Amino acid sequence: MLTAVDHVQLAAPPGSEDLLRAYYVDVLGMTEVPKPPVLAARGGCWFQAGAVQLHLGVEDAPAGGGKCHCRPAKKAHPGLRVTGIEAYAARLAERGAPVTWDGNLPGHRRFYSQDPVGNRLEFLEPVADAP
Repeated sequence: MLTAVDHVQLAAPPGSEDLLRAYYVDVLGMTEVPKPPVLAARGGCWFQAGAVQLHLGVEDAPAGGGKCHCRPAKKAHPGLRVTGIEAYAARLAERGAPVTWDGNLPGHRRFYSQDPVGNRLEFLEPVADAP
Protein backbone atom coordinates (compact mmCIF):
# COMPACT_ATOMS: atom_id res chain seq x y z
CA MET A 1 0.00 0.00 0.00
CA LEU A 2 1.32 3.45 -0.92
CA THR A 3 1.49 5.86 2.00
CA ALA A 4 3.26 8.99 0.74
CA VAL A 5 5.50 10.46 -1.92
CA ASP A 6 9.03 10.44 -0.54
CA HIS A 7 10.51 12.78 -3.16
CA VAL A 8 10.34 13.84 -6.79
CA GLN A 9 13.46 13.71 -8.95
CA LEU A 10 14.05 16.15 -11.79
CA ALA A 11 16.85 16.13 -14.37
CA ALA A 12 19.77 18.54 -14.50
CA PRO A 13 22.84 18.84 -16.72
CA PRO A 14 26.34 18.30 -15.31
CA GLY A 15 27.81 21.35 -13.58
CA SER A 16 24.45 23.06 -12.89
CA GLU A 17 24.48 22.62 -9.11
CA ASP A 18 25.25 26.28 -8.30
CA LEU A 19 22.39 27.47 -10.53
CA LEU A 20 20.07 24.96 -8.87
CA ARG A 21 21.11 26.06 -5.37
CA ALA A 22 20.48 29.70 -6.26
CA TYR A 23 16.97 28.89 -7.50
CA TYR A 24 15.78 26.27 -5.01
CA VAL A 25 17.31 27.94 -1.92
CA ASP A 26 17.35 31.67 -2.71
CA VAL A 27 14.24 31.88 -4.90
CA LEU A 28 11.96 29.10 -3.60
CA GLY A 29 13.17 29.26 0.01
CA MET A 30 14.00 25.56 0.31
CA THR A 31 16.91 24.11 2.31
CA GLU A 32 19.60 21.99 0.72
CA VAL A 33 19.72 18.47 2.16
CA PRO A 34 23.13 16.78 2.18
CA LYS A 35 23.27 13.75 -0.10
CA PRO A 36 24.86 10.55 1.19
CA PRO A 37 28.53 10.51 0.10
CA VAL A 38 28.11 7.65 -2.36
CA LEU A 39 25.30 9.57 -4.10
CA ALA A 40 26.98 12.98 -3.79
CA ALA A 41 29.78 11.68 -6.03
CA ARG A 42 27.24 11.53 -8.88
CA GLY A 43 26.50 15.27 -8.68
CA GLY A 44 23.14 16.94 -8.32
CA CYS A 45 21.43 18.40 -5.26
CA TRP A 46 18.57 17.61 -2.90
CA PHE A 47 16.25 20.26 -1.43
CA GLN A 48 13.54 20.24 1.21
CA ALA A 49 10.78 22.47 2.56
CA GLY A 50 8.68 20.85 5.27
CA ALA A 51 7.70 17.37 4.03
CA VAL A 52 8.46 18.26 0.40
CA GLN A 53 11.71 16.95 -1.09
CA LEU A 54 12.95 17.61 -4.61
CA HIS A 55 16.02 15.80 -5.92
CA LEU A 56 17.87 17.21 -8.91
CA GLY A 57 19.84 14.40 -10.52
CA VAL A 58 22.61 14.93 -13.04
CA GLU A 59 22.17 13.17 -16.34
CA ASP A 60 25.59 12.43 -17.77
CA ALA A 61 26.63 12.17 -21.38
CA PRO A 62 25.87 8.83 -23.01
CA ALA A 63 28.35 5.96 -22.63
CA GLY A 64 31.15 6.36 -25.13
CA GLY A 65 31.08 10.15 -24.95
CA GLY A 66 29.02 12.72 -26.74
CA LYS A 67 26.76 15.51 -25.65
CA CYS A 68 24.64 15.22 -22.51
CA HIS A 69 21.05 14.46 -23.44
CA CYS A 70 19.59 15.96 -20.29
CA ARG A 71 16.01 16.83 -21.09
CA PRO A 72 14.29 18.80 -18.33
CA ALA A 73 10.62 18.18 -17.78
CA LYS A 74 8.63 20.61 -19.94
CA LYS A 75 5.17 19.04 -19.44
CA ALA A 76 5.69 16.60 -16.56
CA HIS A 77 6.12 18.47 -13.29
CA PRO A 78 5.73 18.31 -9.54
CA GLY A 79 2.66 20.09 -8.18
CA LEU A 80 3.73 21.94 -5.03
CA ARG A 81 1.07 23.14 -2.62
CA VAL A 82 1.75 26.57 -1.10
CA THR A 83 0.07 29.00 1.27
CA GLY A 84 -0.14 32.69 0.43
CA ILE A 85 0.19 32.01 -3.29
CA GLU A 86 0.04 35.68 -4.34
CA ALA A 87 2.96 36.60 -2.07
CA TYR A 88 4.86 33.48 -3.10
CA ALA A 89 4.43 34.29 -6.81
CA ALA A 90 5.62 37.84 -6.10
CA ARG A 91 8.71 36.43 -4.32
CA LEU A 92 9.59 34.35 -7.38
CA ALA A 93 8.99 37.23 -9.80
CA GLU A 94 11.08 39.64 -7.67
CA ARG A 95 13.96 37.16 -7.85
CA GLY A 96 13.73 36.86 -11.63
CA ALA A 97 11.89 33.53 -11.91
CA PRO A 98 9.10 33.27 -14.49
CA VAL A 99 5.53 33.18 -13.14
CA THR A 100 2.73 32.08 -15.47
CA TRP A 101 -0.74 32.06 -13.94
CA ASP A 102 -3.24 29.38 -14.99
CA GLY A 103 -6.88 29.55 -13.92
CA ASN A 104 -7.95 26.22 -15.40
CA LEU A 105 -8.04 24.11 -12.22
CA PRO A 106 -11.37 24.59 -10.42
CA GLY A 107 -11.07 25.29 -6.71
CA HIS A 108 -7.42 26.38 -6.91
CA ARG A 109 -5.18 29.35 -7.64
CA ARG A 110 -2.09 28.18 -9.45
CA PHE A 111 0.89 29.25 -11.47
CA TYR A 112 3.82 27.63 -13.22
CA SER A 113 7.48 28.50 -13.06
CA GLN A 114 10.67 27.06 -14.47
CA ASP A 115 13.96 26.35 -12.77
CA PRO A 116 17.22 27.58 -14.38
CA VAL A 117 17.74 24.29 -16.26
CA GLY A 118 14.21 24.25 -17.70
CA ASN A 119 12.22 22.00 -15.36
CA ARG A 120 8.56 22.97 -15.06
CA LEU A 121 7.12 23.45 -11.55
CA GLU A 122 3.47 23.98 -10.60
CA PHE A 123 2.52 25.91 -7.46
CA LEU A 124 -1.07 25.72 -6.25
CA GLU A 125 -3.27 26.72 -3.36
CA PRO A 126 -6.86 25.60 -2.78
CA VAL A 127 -9.41 28.43 -2.85
CA ALA A 128 -11.15 28.64 0.53
CA ASP A 129 -14.62 29.33 -0.89
CA ALA A 130 -14.50 26.60 -3.56
CA PRO A 131 -17.52 24.28 -3.66
